[in-house]
Amino acid sequence: MYTPFERDEAFGYRKDSVESRLREGSPVVGVSTQEGIYLLTVCRGQRKIYEIYDRQMFSAIGMQGDIEEVRVSTIQMAHQEGFERSPDDVTLQRLIGFALSRRLKQAFGDLWSSAPFVIRALFAELGRTPAQDSFYALNYDGEFRASNGVAVVAGTALAEDKMLERFGESSPALSREEALKRALSAWVAGAQEAFRAGSRSEEVREAEESEEADRIFLYDELKTGHIEVGFLERNTQRESRFRLLTPADIAFLRA
Repeated sequence: MYTPFERDEAFGYRKDSVESRLREGSPVVGVSTQEGIYLLTVCRGQRKIYEIYDRQMFSAIGMQGDIEEVRVSTIQMAHQEGFERSPDDVTLQRLIGFALSRRLKQAFGDLWSSAPFVIRALFAELGRTPAQDSFYALNYDGEFRASNGVAVVAGTALAEDKMLERFGESSPALSREEALKRALSAWVAGAQEAFRAGSRSEEVREAEESEEADRIFLYDELKTGHIEVGFLERNTQRESRFRLLTPADIAFLRA
């Protein structure tokens, strides 16, 4: 049995371990516009943005196995909910609030027999209007927060703050080009902060931010990675609202 002090200490070690493994994850940015919702990230390996159900999509940072487990579980729960009730009843509030949050919280809190999930996830849900769009950020300990307009997840709270500051005020009137340019700029701010936090060099940690520094940083990142953008289209005749934008669709981001 743990004493209260030992239990708190064990949770502290567990939290520090997960946070250290998340720190350098590639951030994710979500933005809502009149034509739909976008999730943007930079992939360094496997694909990172996925459809969950007709009006929901998902991305995350963390261990690939944990991300995949959460993704598959969410898809299964969404389809079961849609089958037993109706597709309109499949909402992130229900999926996360009544199932995923509880599962992650239980795994994090069970010091005896389970390892915590190493994940920080961003879910997006398309509404009939931009005002009804929503984002849910889900943490490894089961805690989650809802937001509208724009949302981010990154390896540290400071990185997320810098990303939101860089993106600025969101607006449904943003064009695709403007929304994604601002999302990519926010991604750069978050990724740079993770790089500085993990660096032992004072020069790197104290480097000034500038458009030129951003351009060089992104250029270096795209040598080994690529920009990935998921899109939930509000008004479409296609069978699925979700699609990944093609390189041609987002060529302007590399200009």
